[in-house]
Amino acid sequence: MADRVASDNPSVTTHDARVVRAGGTRRPCVRLPADAVPTDDYVRVVCDGREYHGRFVADSEGIVLRGLYDNRRIAREDRDAPNRLVEWLASADVEIGRMIACDEIESGFLYGLRKPGERVFYDATESPDSSLADIARNLDG
Repeated sequence: MADRVASDNPSVTTHDARVVRAGGTRRPCVRLPADAVPTDDYVRVVCDGREYHGRFVADSEGIVLRGLYDNRRIAREDRDAPNRLVEWLASADVEIGRMIACDEIESGFLYGLRKPGERVFYDATESPDSSLADIARNLDG
């Protein structure tokens, strides 16, 4: 069983993020400051104890997380699948313009989103060995 780590544990880095509208769809997304987290790799993101897959992308205003999906394949294809980020923001009653916390549990691999001031626990899953991750990427296409 994986160890559990609290959001206020010294090993967890917390970044301030803001919920904004972006892109042509004007759907809510999460914006972080430039250089807050590594970009362009698909990562795991935990919201309310559920783990999803998404990607932090750099743009002219910083870093943005546009969506969270049930698995990595769906996150890559980003077609007609439920966007769990939009669902979580609605269920958590987080509106456009509000701040949220983005916890960095393991850089480049595992993150968590939560309302500021909430204390949550994450399963401290370690990232796979790089050679295993490379094999998985090759199998995924």
